Amino acid sequence: MTDSSALGPRSGARRVGAIAAALTVTMFAAAGPAAADGMPTAPEGGAGAKPTVVMVHGAFADALSWASVVERLQSDGFPVVSASNPLRGLANDSAYIASLLETIKGPIVMVGHSYGGAVISHAAAGNSRVKSLVYISALMPEKGEILGRIAEKFVGGRLNDALRNMPFQDADGRGTDLYVDPEKFAGVLAGDLPAAAAAAMAAAQRPIVASAFSERATKAAWKKIPSWALVAKNDKALAPDYERFAAKRARSHTVEIPSSHMAMLSHPDAVAQLIRDAAAGRASDGKASLAATGTDTRVLTGLGVAAAVTVLAGAGLVAIARKRRDATH
Repeated sequence: MTDSSALGPRSGARRVGAIAAALTVTMFAAAGPAAADGMPTAPEGGAGAKPTVVMVHGAFADALSWASVVERLQSDGFPVVSASNPLRGLANDSAYIASLLETIKGPIVMVGHSYGGAVISHAAAGNSRVKSLVYISALMPEKGEILGRIAEKFVGGRLNDALRNMPFQDADGRGTDLYVDPEKFAGVLAGDLPAAAAAAMAAAQRPIVASAFSERATKAAWKKIPSWALVAKNDKALAPDYERFAAKRARSHTVEIPSSHMAMLSHPDAVAQLIRDAAAGRASDGKASLAATGTDTRVLTGLGVAAAVTVLAGAGLVAIARKRRDATH
């Protein structure tokens, strides 16, 4: 296995339309908080004030991958920051997100998808205002684990075979980025999304630097901060058995849903509900269980669309939704 192997309904016209509307309408709301200046903060309030939800996307994605979930949480009154993960390496990315947390007042719930799970595990460490962690089909590394190797013992992840190496040069020198082959993007990452949406995501994917997966985890915030985890049972990027193992090791409150890797887009209601539960410190409607580790300790060994493409994809998805609706009448 190479370094890159680490990563990783509402149905019918209504679901498609909802995805399209959320991606388009929340385009600026979701992408804007990437900058620290003018960062939205939790309202000054008493004990009943809701925590700020900080979402961190994974590789091949951007802040808009959370758009459908952002819409739901904002409707519930949660302050939400959909952060822009630089995807330049674990140490770099977690430092950047940790500095973003310093601009937010009040309690925080951190949410990470895929590689973003490793980022929040580092960024939240030592921050007393982070009250809970939520992992969505995510990496949850233990200290000392190399990101590109932590899931290699588990069968089911096919991301490695779908990756392309793309050399680049910038002001700091030369390097290699990783992209997903557009022809394989849907099958590996987004098998339960409409083909038009998956194609738009593939075209607008953001690369991650290949060296990120040779980095070794140095922090594991889930050891001290309560965690919630969503296992995507149909994940083809990150093996579902790894997701189960990691959730059990962290003693996370865990739910499993029949989703692809991109659960926040195909199942935004389930993802939003898990975040609400984490904010309230409860299990998920009796469906979640506190995973047992067999010991008394936790120490048993984380897609967005660019703005212009989002608008076009949103329009295309609305058209698809209308065709489906008309076909039923």
